[in-house]
Amino acid sequence: MFKRHMKTIMVSILFILLCCVTSIEAKTFKVASYNLENLFDLTRDGTEYPEYIPNTGYGWSKGIANIKYTNIARVLKDMGGDVVALQEVESKKALITLRNKLKDLGVDYPYFEIADSNATSVKCAALSKFPIVEKEEIQVDLVDNEIARNILKITLDIDGNRIVLFINHWKSKRGPESMRITCANTLRREIDKLKEDVDFILIGDFNSNYNEYKTFRNSGRLNDTDGITGINHILKTIKDAEMVDEKILTKQTTNEYLYNLWLEVSESSRWSYLFSGRQESPDNIIVSKGLYDAKGISYSDNSFSKFQPDYLFEGKTVYRWQRAESGMGRHLGNGYSDHLPIFAYFSTEPFSFKNNDTVSDDIASLKLEKSKSPQGLIDLNSASKEELMSVDGIGPVLSARIIAGRPYKTVDDLLKVKGIGPKKLENIRPCFVIGKK
Repeated sequence: MFKRHMKTIMVSILFILLCCVTSIEAKTFKVASYNLENLFDLTRDGTEYPEYIPNTGYGWSKGIANIKYTNIARVLKDMGGDVVALQEVESKKALITLRNKLKDLGVDYPYFEIADSNATSVKCAALSKFPIVEKEEIQVDLVDNEIARNILKITLDIDGNRIVLFINHWKSKRGPESMRITCANTLRREIDKLKEDVDFILIGDFNSNYNEYKTFRNSGRLNDTDGITGINHILKTIKDAEMVDEKILTKQTTNEYLYNLWLEVSESSRWSYLFSGRQESPDNIIVSKGLYDAKGISYSDNSFSKFQPDYLFEGKTVYRWQRAESGMGRHLGNGYSDHLPIFAYFSTEPFSFKNNDTVSDDIASLKLEKSKSPQGLIDLNSASKEELMSVDGIGPVLSARIIAGRPYKTVDDLLKVKGIGPKKLENIRPCFVIGKK
């Protein structure tokens, strides 16, 4: 009896230990989005683009596909997202292959989902280090027998807190704005079903600029909606013809208005895609007012950015997946994607503004506890060399130069440090604060 009792205790202890090992200490976590530019598998099932039918004149073969998966896995590993929204994934088989490639690199995403109930060529998907406790595919019904990609809705459990992600890939600009309006209306209906205190994020490739209401206005080909846009007017990221800011977001009592995180970075940096040399922002992260309160999940203020290591560029352009004949011929076996990934940090701790002196008194009066996000932990004027080197892109030499340049009045003063230009500053800016509280 005693041995049986001890065996039961040991099994219970082992179970607890296993749970502890596989769970994540979720204080601050990184949510990212990446359009992979056609991640296809090697099975012919009739929905492929012609150039991705295996073993044809286009050269989509096991060896070439392995390079594509390896390259994309490198980006995801280096970016370090805890939750990654993906677009342009052909199938669950392709998603699992990518997941396995990441495991080979020492990165494990135990949870994954894909919106695969529609027979579209590419689909929305997600990789997560946190449990996905609910999954739903939201059907978008277009006119004229057009097939749209389903919106993937997932609910994550982050240390007992729930957050909903709506992962989108709207119709491309080969079609007019009315097609994206249909996607937006479908998404808006789903948002309106949520309770007011639900934390949620809209994320993915909306094929719309954050300020589409301005950029498409004079395009007769796109503007078939009398100036109305899906991302701005239907999702309500504008109010009275102006972009919704954090004051508008937090003062409302409902989830009517939403905030686009592109507004967190300088205007010149608001792009993730180049079209004929023009900078565009089809990839977006849009947040709800619930992420600015003292309960559940909160947004880590000013943490939004795009992931742009040097290897994702070839000259001044994004180093997309390469094909011969100006992108129309054989796969050449190099490159990544035509989009840059974007990301933001979130936390299980109460929200706080990073720089209260830059916001209104109404918002500052929230008096919420200071977030312990990594972006707020490193005081530029007091951090040790080791702390500075914990930031990706800062090594021994650069950390010594940063220390030598103290004191700093603002994070932008880092531009005075040799070796830090505008591009590097955009990458490291979210990690620093002047004067920890």
